[in-house]
Amino acid sequence: RWTGILQTLLGDGYLVYEEGMNARTTGLDDPAEPCRNGLSYLEPCLLTKKPVDLLVIMLGTNDTKERFGLSAEEIARGMERLARQAMSEDCWGPVGPDLLVVAPPAIRPEVEHSPVAAAMGRGCAEKSRQLAEHYRRLAARLGARFLDGEGCELNRVDHMHLTQAGHAQLAARVEAVLSNPATGALGQ
Repeated sequence: RWTGILQTLLGDGYLVYEEGMNARTTGLDDPAEPCRNGLSYLEPCLLTKKPVDLLVIMLGTNDTKERFGLSAEEIARGMERLARQAMSEDCWGPVGPDLLVVAPPAIRPEVEHSPVAAAMGRGCAEKSRQLAEHYRRLAARLGARFLDGEGCELNRVDHMHLTQAGHAQLAARVEAVLSNPATGALGQ
């Protein structure tokens, strides 16, 4: 996964915690896939990792499922709620980590003819395509960094998960944000 590749790129001076999970949402309970609510998982997870210098959040793809009935703007509000909780004094005290909000690569329209078509439903590709701009504005409001994952290679089975090359591409982009303050600048 991209987080393991990022660890290799950064070297021994960093410790990257991998907390990714398929089907996780920003803050929705999904009866079809329980225990995937990012909002309820976040605070206990963060409290076990203290101190943290940088928190990277990349969620929203699963929120685009038709059964949730959310717009891209509503998904971004869910991400904002999650990010605000992640940066709250309840988690860290007065000084928390830097935040990097990552917009996942947009789901390809071919998803509607894939093995996950029924689970994702109609409209998920279009909603996911709109997330980057909403997340960019969210990062600016929060004073956080932003990275658009668009262009990282997706597989041709479900048209929404990263390939091995896509994981490497995303890791390189995150590493560039960490090593160059001008890359992934606040709200950029």
